[in-house]
Amino acid sequence: MLLLIIGICVAPVIASYLTYYVIKPRGGMTNYGELVEPQRPIPPDLHVQDEQGKDMLLSTLTGQWLMVAVNPSACDDACAQKLYFMRQVRLTQGAERERVRTVWLRTDADPVPDKVLKAYGGTRMLVADPAAVAGWLQAAPGTQDTDHIYLVDPNGNLMMRFPKNPDPSKMKSDLSKLLKINTGLGKPS
Repeated sequence: MLLLIIGICVAPVIASYLTYYVIKPRGGMTNYGELVEPQRPIPPDLHVQDEQGKDMLLSTLTGQWLMVAVNPSACDDACAQKLYFMRQVRLTQGAERERVRTVWLRTDADPVPDKVLKAYGGTRMLVADPAAVAGWLQAAPGTQDTDHIYLVDPNGNLMMRFPKNPDPSKMKSDLSKLLKINTGLGKPS
């Protein structure tokens, strides 16, 4: 009888050790976007051209959350959909939307179609060297950097990548959580 009581008391401890050390649960992952590990800071020498053709460092955009898309200036339907999702996800943040900036890194200096300029005028449309951007951004296996929407934190670290053809409501949820946790940082002064 004594051995049975000891067995009953020790069984949960043994089960917990087996579960933690042998089965190794992933635990608490609730994010939709894939975390980029390790985080990758914006390269300090990554030059882009702004909308007026002036040279600038991409790192000057730090201080806000950046949602970044990469595509050629022609902007096909997939590109337009990404720009639309970024704009809408930003707008759904309510008062916190000012902490988020949408950025389109164009891989060429061709003119942007007028319909895209009118629809996504609030998006920074910067021209960047595709090789330099590909060296910084990290596409998921089997995809290209033009397939994703990326999230850069206010410190300038690439920290999340959303999948190809993302679900905007899940993107909104991830961004809302990050903005809530990150209160006080990245607010415009």
